[in-house]
Amino acid sequence: MTDTPEKIDYSKTLYLPETEFPMRAGLPQKEPEMAAKWKEMGLYKKLRASAAGREKFVLHDGPPYANGNIHIGHALNKVLKDVITRSFQMRGFDSNYVPGWDCHGLPIEWKIEEKYREKGKDKNEVPVNEFRQECREFAQGWIDKQSDEFRRLGIEGDFDNPYTTMAFHSEARIAGELLKIAMSGQLYRGSKPIMWSVVERTALAEAEVEYAEVESDTIWVKFPVVEAITRTHPEKMDRVMTHTSSLNDDLYGASVVIWTTTPWTIPGNRAISYSSKIEYGLYEITEATNDFGPQPGEKLIFAKRLAEDAATKAKVTFKLVRDVTGAELGAITCAHPLADLGYTFAVPMLDGDHVTDDAGTGFVHTAPSHGREDFEAWMANVRPLEALGIDVKIPFPVDDAGFYTEDAPGFGPSAEGGAARVLDDNGKKGDANKRVMDALIKANNLFARGRIKHEYPHSWRSKKPVIFRNTPQWFVYMDKDLADGTTLRTRALNAIDQTRFVPAGGQNRLRAMIEQRPDWVLSRQRAWGVPICVFADAEGNVLQDEAVNARILEAFEKEGADAWFAEGAKERFLGSEHGGEEWQMVSDILDVWFDSGSTHTFTLEDRPDLKWPADVYLEGSDQHRGWFHSSLLESCATRGRAPYNAVVTHGFTMAEDGRKMSKSLGNTVTPQEVMSQSGADILRLWVMNTDYWEDQRLGKTIIQTNIDSYRKIRNTVRWMLGTLAHDHGDEIAYADLPELEKLMLHRLSELDQIVRKGYDEFDFKRIVRALSDFANVELSAFYFDIRKDTLYCDAPSSLKRRSALFVIRKLFDCLVLWFAPMMPFTTEEAWLSRDPKAESVHLEQFPTVPADWSNEAVAEKWKGVRAVRRTVTGALESERKEKRIGSSLEAAPVVHVADAELLKALDGLDFAEICITSDISVVSGEGPAEAFRLDDGTKVAVEPKLAEGTKCARSWKITKDVGSDAEYPDVSARDAQALRELAARG
Repeated sequence: MTDTPEKIDYSKTLYLPETEFPMRAGLPQKEPEMAAKWKEMGLYKKLRASAAGREKFVLHDGPPYANGNIHIGHALNKVLKDVITRSFQMRGFDSNYVPGWDCHGLPIEWKIEEKYREKGKDKNEVPVNEFRQECREFAQGWIDKQSDEFRRLGIEGDFDNPYTTMAFHSEARIAGELLKIAMSGQLYRGSKPIMWSVVERTALAEAEVEYAEVESDTIWVKFPVVEAITRTHPEKMDRVMTHTSSLNDDLYGASVVIWTTTPWTIPGNRAISYSSKIEYGLYEITEATNDFGPQPGEKLIFAKRLAEDAATKAKVTFKLVRDVTGAELGAITCAHPLADLGYTFAVPMLDGDHVTDDAGTGFVHTAPSHGREDFEAWMANVRPLEALGIDVKIPFPVDDAGFYTEDAPGFGPSAEGGAARVLDDNGKKGDANKRVMDALIKANNLFARGRIKHEYPHSWRSKKPVIFRNTPQWFVYMDKDLADGTTLRTRALNAIDQTRFVPAGGQNRLRAMIEQRPDWVLSRQRAWGVPICVFADAEGNVLQDEAVNARILEAFEKEGADAWFAEGAKERFLGSEHGGEEWQMVSDILDVWFDSGSTHTFTLEDRPDLKWPADVYLEGSDQHRGWFHSSLLESCATRGRAPYNAVVTHGFTMAEDGRKMSKSLGNTVTPQEVMSQSGADILRLWVMNTDYWEDQRLGKTIIQTNIDSYRKIRNTVRWMLGTLAHDHGDEIAYADLPELEKLMLHRLSELDQIVRKGYDEFDFKRIVRALSDFANVELSAFYFDIRKDTLYCDAPSSLKRRSALFVIRKLFDCLVLWFAPMMPFTTEEAWLSRDPKAESVHLEQFPTVPADWSNEAVAEKWKGVRAVRRTVTGALESERKEKRIGSSLEAAPVVHVADAELLKALDGLDFAEICITSDISVVSGEGPAEAFRLDDGTKVAVEPKLAEGTKCARSWKITKDVGSDAEYPDVSARDAQALRELAARG
């Protein structure tokens, strides 16, 4: 009796993928462990050591405020920065990321004051340096917290030695920058209308306000015409802006009517602006149906385009008496509508380009204490106004608490009922508007009133309205000659022209802001910050003494800016050379934008591991008016150029439906939530997949889309890892590689250019899209699919198999290293899974792609091969759909090719292997009419046929040589040879 041969388990003879790299990522659990490992192993220091001596690439971190948990905007911002620094580090640079924090100013001070209010404490009763210490401790607590949150995101940088604006050295350097500006004559004390927060009792910069819709009182006010300049000062007429002939008597007794949405500014009125480009008319009221105000017979002057609308508001009927010329308007003077309360000065008419007839009356109530354009119009006419005997002094009608002063007769402290108030401590409307309107009605000078909804500036911290008020502040000149033929404005504009902007539109935006901006207001009336550490006399002249400055900076370096507020500071700094009565310490602190604008000095200049200027600054697009802006001005004022070579901006994250994220709408997405549920690499992949230069969206659906994209990438990496478990590291000469492997190497050479250019241009979406499409379409669905049979079944000695392993090794290295800056956790896991002895993927460099991998001839040929393959694949899919075949290995189609070039491309190839069929026939010609064709113009027709032969028990191919080897009767000859070789190897 013959023994039955033992049945072989052929699955154990196949080189199937083997890996412990799981399909399920488990990122929320693995990532914190990996971040902790990086911290423990000192990855940051290893990166610096490995990059020693290389050319530096520096992205300077714009400092977030240290006053709360990070939000999605922080995550977007820091991930972009991390990807940039990592990508340059892995391309041969010393790319050091030093995180920083903005610690001074109102956001933190406001938090401490809130705690005081909760405890019933008064900030002003606490010693200033004690209060400052509480601010310092509060900031440090949030720096520590945010550091942990940024590291959880996978951000790598010098978190053990960051920069902070409250460090003693930083405060000394900020003070030093101010003193440089003061010593060069660019600092001055002036008086201008600025945005003022009554709630916070401080001046605000444009970058510190946001706009919200409010409903305001709106009034039309009559200014009686009382005088003609030509009659009282004919010899001075040529010094006024316009010239005129004789003034007709019918303008006497008429009134110029202005319109304003801020009735409380009427006490600050000093002029009326008009435009000589607008058509005006003199109107007479013929009928009135109002409860107060204008009556029949009154004459009024309006822009002709706006007269009827104003009449409707006042419930009157007009008739046009005659046109009024700009020359006539320039020759008259009006009385103030509240003259009876003490406003007895003349109100001149000023020709101004800012006046339009789009709304209102065509006349602009001009209060230089309460508006930038008003101030500029007034200052532009100071000399001719003085020549006419007009007092040009700008009043201070409103104090820091929003109350009227004695510069507002009838409404100030001595008025009946006390001082009226514009806004109260909670930002609510006070009684100022009502009292002004009541006074105008009493004076018979209120033409009409109403309500209007419009956008109005609010403090972005307190969310309360601001006011515009004239206050003494410290400024930096924008247009003063700096003794070299330049001004701060021209220096800044020239620097903008020398800077690269991504996207390019940022250049025009910043340029427009610099072209239009007024002098830089530096002073803030707060306690927590770097002081404006200068001494000034009563006229505002700044003490310029290098010895005094040296004492100040030495003290700040040792003790911090608290030294300015310490007892005896004045005497300590002035020394014996100057009298304490003549020179007074300035008590204001610096605008925090000056702090952050100075960070380049104590980071880029002072740290040997960085360099000045930075290669790039990257922040949100709002920083054109913020950090980009202040850094540019500070550096141009002290160094004559920008502290950066390139500026990259990102947009803002909106909810999935395009609306602004809001807690009240319940549509906010926090980075903490995404990381705990899906992982930081998912959040980072979302950032990489966005058009971050524009506003982007985030929500559950978008997160899921990125999870799906991530899984495909991960599965591609997983399959490569499993396959490379059987790799012995053979190096195959390029000339010996099959064409398909040469094609894959050619694609790597193309991708290498795309990846490097994408990282250079900060175009991350292009990189992700190219790599993802390559992994999903060209690898998983094409190359890997074709080569699985060879990789799983060929003999160990097979050149084709060893070539495929060689190329997959290169594919793995390239993809994992190229993705490493974007998905640091996943790529680290994959890299260490491939080589457990490696330290970290992040200590590697991007792979060097040999020039000879580029092979356009092979690429062009395989375009044709793949075109024919698509038709075959389509035919097989149709057969599967009709259930005529189950697997493509059951087929042996006949392929008719009528295109000579396509036919030539297939010459010499195992096209059955490429189409994953058991057999295939390629013939020249059109093929029968019933053959399968695609509607893509390809001259290929496919006749589906079934393969003939027996199914191989090992490879599942259907061939006629199954059983040709007696030792292995149920497999093909190829598989029998592989089994024999495997058996010989033991």
